[in-house]
Amino acid sequence: MPGSRSSPCASPRPIGARGGPGLDLPVAGLDDVLATAALTGADTIAVTSASETAAQYLRSLSWQLEGTGLELLVAPGAGRGGRPALAHPPVRGAAAARGGAAPGSRGGGGWSRAPLDRAVALAALIALAPVFAVLATAVRLSGPGPVFFRQQRVGVGGAEFTMLKFRSMVDGAHRQVAGLSDGNDADGLLFKMRSDPRVTPVGRWLRRLSLDELPQLVNVLTGTMSLVGPRPPLPEEVARYDSAVSRRLLVRPGLTGLWQISGRSDLSWEEAVRLDLRYVENWSLALDAQILWKTARAVVSASGAY
Repeated sequence: MPGSRSSPCASPRPIGARGGPGLDLPVAGLDDVLATAALTGADTIAVTSASETAAQYLRSLSWQLEGTGLELLVAPGAGRGGRPALAHPPVRGAAAARGGAAPGSRGGGGWSRAPLDRAVALAALIALAPVFAVLATAVRLSGPGPVFFRQQRVGVGGAEFTMLKFRSMVDGAHRQVAGLSDGNDADGLLFKMRSDPRVTPVGRWLRRLSLDELPQLVNVLTGTMSLVGPRPPLPEEVARYDSAVSRRLLVRPGLTGLWQISGRSDLSWEEAVRLDLRYVENWSLALDAQILWKTARAVVSASGAY
């Protein structure tokens, strides 16, 4: 390529071209890529081939390059088992992947979706005010305790916030978890029961239609949540995150998301995390619109809600 300059390559083993002259290039390990790029003043890292097992490495490398100013070019088919979620501009007639900025809450034109989220949340809160009044009355009559359930969750950048829901359980339900641990239907870091005795009759109806989630529109209005995003995690979950799972915190958590339209409470913790990471890496306005549409269908069918 005219004007290009070769630098040391990183490979698990030296390779050569059949019938071609040898190249006097140092061969470094995969863990040395960033250090080698800094040492040589490279502005681009090119991956011409990779085994199926290198897919996760390529994804990790693309994450490491965020904010460094380095470009990542990945040849078609390299690490096809799980390539990084990257854009694909043409590079001299051949498709390649280009590492971009860290995933966030901005569209391709640089605009922020937060004002749109807040405008929709405000309009929904005004339109649903009579519904809120009816639901609040039903919760109040269902038994002693507050109308709203408040719980600490973790948002973008690891900042904690208070998430709101209509109360669907008896007052003081959190104190009964230890005695119900044998009936936990969830895995990972969550506690779920299909027939949770702590859920009130009104609460069961609210959960089936996801009406208990409506107060989170207030969280969207205040900017701690988005309409669509990863599931808002608990602080004890985040404390056990590794670097890959921590990428869920790059965007605001959502009132709904891929987990909501893919099984809801029927999903394992690992499956929910996988869907959240997929959302973070592939966010677009079109994806949000698709999720919102499918959320309405999921709520009506009550699939996976308990």
